[in-house]
Amino acid sequence: MTDAHDARQCDAAVSHAFSVLGKRWNGMILDVLGQGDLSFVGIRRAVSGISDAVLSDRLTELSEAGLVDRRVEAGPPVAVTYALTDAGCRLVPILSQLGEWAEDNLTRR
Repeated sequence: MTDAHDARQCDAAVSHAFSVLGKRWNGMILDVLGQGDLSFVGIRRAVSGISDAVLSDRLTELSEAGLVDRRVEAGPPVAVTYALTDAGCRLVPILSQLGEWAEDNLTRR
């Protein structure tokens, strides 16, 4: 006799990935940086609708997660650019596949 209750659980690694990637704006920031390094202003222009404060918070979170690298270049003027780390670069094909899947399977509102 089998148990009528199936005690499935979400994989901890999948949960952790979505705790980072599922946060609003993070996927879009990673997608934009997957196309090349950008300044803060460049990212803000590419990710329409994000505020400076939220972008700053998200870049800090993505940096702490090991996905984005903040590079300060001595000036004058001092320039700050953001780039994907190796781990972030490995996400690019996954994000691309996710976008293709969404295009084929999700209804746009």
